[in-house]
Amino acid sequence: MTEPEKYVKGHPIVTIFHNDSNLYTVLRIRIEETTENYEDKEAIVTGYFPLLQEHETYTFFGVFKDHPKFGIQYHVNHFQKEIPRTEQGIILYLSSDLFKGIGKKTAEKIVEALGEDAINKILHNPDVLKSVPQLTSEKAKELARTLLEHQGLEQVMVTLSQYGFGPQLSMKIYQTYRDQTLDMIKRNPYQLMADVEGIGFAKADELGKAIGMVGKHPERIKAACLYVIDQFSMQEGHVYLLGEQLYERVRGLLESSHYDLISESDIIQQLEYLVEEGKLVLEDDRYYLPSLFFSEKGLVTNIKRLLEQEEYEDSFPESEFLLALGALEERLKVQYAPSQKDAIQKALSSPMLLLTGGPGTGKTTVIKGIVELYAELHGCSLDPKDYKKEEPFPFLLVAPTGRAAKRMNESTGLPAVTIHRLLGWNGVDGFDHDEDNPVDGKILIVDEVSMVDTWLANQLFKSLPASLQVILVGDEDQLPSVGPGQVLSDLLDTGTIPTVRLVDIFRQSEDSTIVELAHDIKKGTLPHDIMTPKSDRSFLKCNQYQVIDVVKKVCANAVKKGFSPRDIQVLAPMYRGPAGIDTLNLELQTLFNPKTDQKREISYGDKAYRVGDKVLQLVNQPDQNVFNGDMGEIVSVFYAKENVEKEDLIVIAFEGTEVTYKKQDLNQITHAYCCSVHKAQGSEFPIVIFPVVKSYYRMLRKNLIYTAITRSKEFLILCGEEETLLQGIQRTEDRKRQTTLTERVKGMIGNIVTETESAGFELSVDAERAAMVNVSPYDFMD
Repeated sequence: MTEPEKYVKGHPIVTIFHNDSNLYTVLRIRIEETTENYEDKEAIVTGYFPLLQEHETYTFFGVFKDHPKFGIQYHVNHFQKEIPRTEQGIILYLSSDLFKGIGKKTAEKIVEALGEDAINKILHNPDVLKSVPQLTSEKAKELARTLLEHQGLEQVMVTLSQYGFGPQLSMKIYQTYRDQTLDMIKRNPYQLMADVEGIGFAKADELGKAIGMVGKHPERIKAACLYVIDQFSMQEGHVYLLGEQLYERVRGLLESSHYDLISESDIIQQLEYLVEEGKLVLEDDRYYLPSLFFSEKGLVTNIKRLLEQEEYEDSFPESEFLLALGALEERLKVQYAPSQKDAIQKALSSPMLLLTGGPGTGKTTVIKGIVELYAELHGCSLDPKDYKKEEPFPFLLVAPTGRAAKRMNESTGLPAVTIHRLLGWNGVDGFDHDEDNPVDGKILIVDEVSMVDTWLANQLFKSLPASLQVILVGDEDQLPSVGPGQVLSDLLDTGTIPTVRLVDIFRQSEDSTIVELAHDIKKGTLPHDIMTPKSDRSFLKCNQYQVIDVVKKVCANAVKKGFSPRDIQVLAPMYRGPAGIDTLNLELQTLFNPKTDQKREISYGDKAYRVGDKVLQLVNQPDQNVFNGDMGEIVSVFYAKENVEKEDLIVIAFEGTEVTYKKQDLNQITHAYCCSVHKAQGSEFPIVIFPVVKSYYRMLRKNLIYTAITRSKEFLILCGEEETLLQGIQRTEDRKRQTTLTERVKGMIGNIVTETESAGFELSVDAERAAMVNVSPYDFMD
C-alpha cells in the first residue's frame, strides 16, 4: 500500500519572485495544515505555478529541502486550489477580483442555478452556465476560461506527475496547450515531440502507453519514424535516410519496450501516410525531412543561377589583370606565388570560386589579394566611409561565427560579419533577406565554409543577386558542420565549380612545426619526433587521471609568462569523465578565477558564474548580436535587491558587445576555459592545450584532431598518450554523411570546369611570431 503524499496547506502571504516566461515562483505562505514534520507557522514555497491569489487556500505536495543560501524551502511537485464547498464560500469566491465582471448578485444567481457543486459542473461542462439567468455569453466564457486556467493547471500537473513528468516539464506542456492540455495528451501524446522542447520519443511513448497507444498503433509508428529521421539528421548530420536504414532503426526503437513485433510493412504503411501528409519526402528510396530536401534542391538551383550567367561582366583581359597585379605587388611590397596569382585571377574572372587549403597554405593572403585587386580593377574604394548612405559597400565578407568574422576583419581591414547578421536573421520570423529581398553588394567572400550546414547555405545562396561574385573559402579536412550536410566537401566533389586547392605550405617561420604537424595528420601519420620538444609545440605524457594536474600546471605557468585566460584555450572532445570538459572547466575556473569574498557570483544549477569568468554562448541571440560559439567575459553581476527588475543579472562582454542575462537565461551560456573542438572551430588562440587520452577514443578521429591543433596560432601543447593520438588520426570519419548535393549539382550543371593546385612558395618570416622566438611551450611547465 503506497503512502499518502505529504503536503502543506495554506494561503499566500506575499509573492517573493515570479517569472512570467516559465512560471517559476517563490512565495511565503501561512500554514493552515500539514502532514510534514514542520513546526513553523509560515514557510517558503517554490515551484512552477501561475500567480496565486492571496487569502485563497492551496494544498502543496512536495518536500522540504535546506537551500545552502536561502534556508528551508518547500519544493512543490504539484498543487491544488481548495474549492469552496459551501454556497456562501462559492459566492465569495466567484465574486472575488479573480473573476472580472462577476459581482455578488451574479455569483448568487450562479449558485442558485447550479448549487453547491457549481464549480465542478462548470469545469466539467462550461455550457451549464447557459442556465444562469441574465448571464451574458461573454461573461460566461470569461468565467469558464478563468476557472479552467486556475484549476486546469493543477489537473495537468497531477496527471503528468503520475506519468513521471517533473513540474518544470509539466509547466512547459501546459504553457503550450493551456486548457487543451489533457485533451491533447489523450488524443495524441506523440504531438508533444513536435510542439514541446525537451519531449523525445521515450517520454511521449510513456504517455502513449498510459492511454493505450501501444504496439502497432499508427500514431506510435509515425512518431517513431519522424523521431528516427530527425535524430539521424540532427545528431549524425545526414540529409536523408535509406528505407532499409529507417526500417531497422524504427523497429529497434519500437520493440525495445517489449511490445508486439513490428513488421516492415507496418512501417512502410505509416511512412506512406507521412509522405502524403507532407511530413516526409520520398525520392529514390531516400527519406528526407522536407526542410532538408528543399534546402538541397534550392541550393543547387541558386548555384546554377550564379554559374550560368549568360554574359559575365567582370572578366578582364589577362594583360590588364597582370598589369594591375604588378602595381598592387609594388604598392604592398609583396610578391604573390604563381598559385596565389592563379587563385586571385580565377576569383576575379569567375562568378564563383572554391578556395581550399590547410593552415599555412596562404588562404588569407589570397583573400587579401582578391579584395585589393578587385578594388584596383574596378576603381572602387576599400574604405566604407567613402560611400554615401544609399550607396552599398561592394565588399561582403562573412563567416559562420563572430570570432571567424573578426579574424577576416583583422586580416583584410574590411568589415566582416556573421552570415546570420548579413542575412538579417531576427530569430522570430526568420531572415530579412531572401530571393525577394537579396543582399546588396558586388563581391562576397565566405570564410570557414566547412562549418556551414545545408539549411544556412540554402538561405545564403537564395539571398544572392545573380550579378554577385562568390568566393567560398575553407579547409575540407576540418570537421563538417554541426547541422546536417557537408556543403564544402560536396561542392568540391562536384567538379563543376572553379576550384583552387592550396596544397603546399607557405612557411611563416623557419622554426614553426605546428603547420607541418597538421599536414602530417592530414596524411594519417605523425612525425617521428612528435615527443621531442619544439619551439612551438610539445607533447606531455600522462593518463586520463593525470590530465587535470598537467593542464593546470601548464596554464599556471602560461599565466606567469604573461598570458591571460583569453589567450589560453583548452580543448577536449567529450563533456563527461575525469578528463572531460565539465571537470576541466571546474578546475580551471578555480585556477584562473577563484572564489573570493569580494568577487560577485551567481549560482545556476551546479555552476557558479562570477565576475571575470570566461564564458561561451550556446544559442543564437540575433537581437543581441551574439551567436552560438561566441566567447565573452562576465564583467558585472547585479543582485535582485539592487535593480528595478528585482532579478539577479549578469552582464557579459562579447568583443565589445555587452549583453545582460537574467538568471533563468543562464542555460544559454557555459564556462569556456575548456570547450569542445566543435565550439572552437572558426577560432584561433595563441595557446592551445589539447589532451588526447583513451577515454576520448569514441570521439577521436582525424578531422577532429586536425581541427583541434589548427586552432593554435603560436603554441600547441598536447598531453596524453602517443598511441591514442596515432590511433585517432588513423580513424577517418567512418560515418560519412549521407547527402545528395554532389549528385544534384552534377545532374543539373554538369562537369564544366577544371581544378588548380598550388605550387610551393615561401613567404617571409612573420614579425609577430618572430618576436616570440625565445619562448617555447616548455616555458609553461615546471
